[in-house]
Formats: sequence, C-alpha cells, structure tokens
Amino acid sequence: MRKTLKVGIAGFGTIGKVVGLALDKGMPGLELVAVASGNPDKAKAAMATLSQQVPVVSSKELADLADVIVECAPTTAFMDIAEPALCQGRTLVTVSGAAILQHPEVVELADRHGGQILLATGALLGLDAVRAAAKGKINSVTMVTRKPPTSLTKAKFIVENNIQLLGLTEPLQVFKGSALEGAQKFPSNVNVAASLGLAGLGAEQTQLEIWADPGKTRNTHTIKVDADSASFEMTIENVPTVENPGTGRITALSVLAALESLTAALRVGS
Repeated sequence: MRKTLKVGIAGFGTIGKVVGLALDKGMPGLELVAVASGNPDKAKAAMATLSQQVPVVSSKELADLADVIVECAPTTAFMDIAEPALCQGRTLVTVSGAAILQHPEVVELADRHGGQILLATGALLGLDAVRAAAKGKINSVTMVTRKPPTSLTKAKFIVENNIQLLGLTEPLQVFKGSALEGAQKFPSNVNVAASLGLAGLGAEQTQLEIWADPGKTRNTHTIKVDADSASFEMTIENVPTVENPGTGRITALSVLAALESLTAALRVGS
C-alpha cells in the first residue's frame, strides 16, 4: 500500500481553490489537511464549497502539518511559504518560476534539508522537451507572449510606468529582453518564461518578448528551441480565468497533474 500524502495549500485564490476542490472530491494517495492564506476570513468563506472543512493556519503551521505544500500565493509571499516548508524537508509544488529566479537560494535550502521543489508546468508546454534538449547542447531559446490588454493592466511594470493598454487598436510590444529581466519586471505575469529559462539555457540566455494584443482573447505563448538534438516550435493558447485574466485555467490543472504524479503508479513524461 502506498502512503497517503498530507497536502497543504498556501494561498486559496484562483489556483488554490481549484486544487482544494479536486482534493476534496478525492485524489488517490492525497489528503487535504490544511490551508494557509494572507486573508484567513476570505479563505474560510471560500472553503464553503468543500465537503470537508480543514483548518486555516500559518505558513509555519502548514509546514508542520503537511508532507506536500502547494504554493499558489502572490509572488511576494513565496519565501514566507517556501522557507518553513523546505526547512522541514517537505515537497513544495509551485508555478512561481519568477519567484525561484528572485530567490535562487531556495534550491540550496531544499538540498540541505532534504526537501524538494517541484515546479509545475503552469501555462506553458514542452518543458519536458526543453529539459531533454538541455542534456545535449541548446543553441537558442526564444519565447513570444501575447496577451489581451486586460491580462496585463495590473502587471508591475505596466503600473509603475503608467502604460495605458485599454483602448489599444493594434499590438503593442511592452517588453523585449531576457527571461530573467522579464521575470523581474513582470513577476506575476511571466512565470512561464522563468520556467522555460530554468528548464533550458538559463533565464539570462532565454529571449523573451511580451505583447499586449487587442486581437487576442487568450494568453498565447510561442517558444522556439534550436538544439543539437532537435529544433521545435510550439504555441499554446490559454483560456483566462474569470477571477484573474492573467492566469490561465490550465495553470491550476497543471498543479493537479503534478500532485497526481507524486503517488501515481504510472507517470507519463519526464
């Protein structure tokens, strides 16, 4: 018999609620035991959709209670969640590639305490192929992100520079540079670019363009990879969530797939 893993969710918003509901309905080998949130009252209210109520606790208490911590909080809260979890030797499941780039010390922290960071695919595709290509030689990796203007209006860089996106009649390039720089300027919007950088050449060598495109209704990412083993180009068009247009519906589903792989008898993909 496989051990049942106790799961805690840090952040009970757009992604966390989807994960919580799936665990509540039943995922083999996984049990939801607690939730942590920066807004406990809101989290408790959102939990009304679950058949089994669980306690709302602090990030430190979550690390004490759970074997696996699902991090889906704002980027600014990443270390408050990651540090106690990894110091306890827990598995941290996250889609916050940008936060990992901002805090690379978490990898050493996990290694030192016997923890593990599992960066879920999120809203991208092809990370398995990029990781495989990186075992050989990758010559170049580029990514072009096109989003409806409403998906970018709350982005850190857009707000700080007072860039007006509503009312656009043609695509506007709002960023061009490395994935590392893009993750710094758009920490909540281009986790996919950070993940791509971590999977392949590194974020500094991964080239990124971000466009606000009024002709798009979906968040669209196209990646191109040239390597000694293969050359490939892939595009994904993600349906935005109603609550947060900057987050695609598939992001939460990728977290569920990552969780499922922790206990599944068959795991597909590297």
